Amino acid sequence: FTEILGIVPYFERYMSAFCLQPFLPTRILPSLACLCLFVTPHLALAGETAVEPSGNGVDLLQDSTDEGDARSSETSAAAEQLVDAVPAHEHDVPLADAVTTAEGLAEPLLLLGSEIAPGSSQRLAWSATELFEGVPVSTPVLVVNGSLPGPNLCLTAAVHGDELNGIEMVRRVLHDIDPNKLSGAVIGVPIVNVQGFRRGSRYLPDRRDLNRYFPGNPNGSAAARIAHALFTNVIAHCDALVDLHTGSFERANLPQIRADLRNPDVVTLTLGFGSMVVLHSEPTVGTLRYAATSADIPAVTLEAGGPSQLELAEVKHGVKGLETLLTTLGMVKKMRLWGDPEPVYYRSSWVRADNGGILLADVSLGSTVRKGDLLGTITDPMNNARSELRSPFSGRIIGMARNQVVMPGFAAFHVGIEAEDVEVIDDDEPTDLAKKSSTGGYVDGMSE
Repeated sequence: FTEILGIVPYFERYMSAFCLQPFLPTRILPSLACLCLFVTPHLALAGETAVEPSGNGVDLLQDSTDEGDARSSETSAAAEQLVDAVPAHEHDVPLADAVTTAEGLAEPLLLLGSEIAPGSSQRLAWSATELFEGVPVSTPVLVVNGSLPGPNLCLTAAVHGDELNGIEMVRRVLHDIDPNKLSGAVIGVPIVNVQGFRRGSRYLPDRRDLNRYFPGNPNGSAAARIAHALFTNVIAHCDALVDLHTGSFERANLPQIRADLRNPDVVTLTLGFGSMVVLHSEPTVGTLRYAATSADIPAVTLEAGGPSQLELAEVKHGVKGLETLLTTLGMVKKMRLWGDPEPVYYRSSWVRADNGGILLADVSLGSTVRKGDLLGTITDPMNNARSELRSPFSGRIIGMARNQVVMPGFAAFHVGIEAEDVEVIDDDEPTDLAKKSSTGGYVDGMSE
């Protein structure tokens, strides 16, 4: 057994004395505990998804936005037997025409057992689970129902509890809307993962990543039940969704939209944000964006900044984008739109550390780089040896790690590679996301 684990030298050196001693329970139990410590890491690896690098410390992907969990999103989805994502109503009108084709008077919005009258706003409460002592855990849901008919736009934030920028974006946008001048409704859930938020953690208390369990399962794990409650009670009533995130694990994102540009309604959403970078990204199974799109609810992810901090510049950038989206969709009327469109990136590349040490960046978020440009250095704190990280492509820094101590293989810089004359929608390719490969494009780094 020890030969299989490849730890024979350890046992020969440190446990040979035990083998020569009498067979006593007092000697067996501590040794078995020691053995378990060696076995556990090897068994844990069985649940991980192996990713083959392309060489030279670079991963070339359509997108790479997730720090690998002990369980991959595909493993989580398969283990939970997630239910089908079903909308609360049909979406027969293209999102771009949802306001102009709306007829009649605005109707009351029925949500979470409450009725929100046209031309009014209300704060509701959504309870998805309980604490260990049986006390319900509730989180606020902000609703503004306009006096004119139109689509229901949903904004969600803090699906990962340590991602704070989106919480402030939702607050600012919802409290700045005049319901008497709004067509349709805006529904905001500023803190989805309230348990993680209270602990300052990305994860739920059982260390599951909530954004790997949508649309959930009412009879599954705690994460699957929370995901099912949110999707059924809130998301299913939306006509479009913007899920707000930040980078993860001490990495930060340039404000950007992650979107599957094969979907025409998703393209409509991306065009509405004004001056914001767009990164083509097929959603991974288990994410809220995947579940919503599978239910014919067009969805995008807005990434801005890093975790565990309120970054006002990123918050303002996101708020401007969301307000511009409301104007572009015709839900509110303003005289001015925000800025010129930013480039669309169809490919991106992670530049990884080949050595361990202290990472110091020589570029910043949004920097334009050419192939071979210096991105940063890694210095060994013991012998002062320094290695360089250089860009393998020309493009733009759309994500990067904060200065920190890193290990070999650490994803340090995310380079968006600008492409020209790329077809956005391929009519020959099926757009049914349920039929596409579920492997996704996620490696590690910037968290959706």
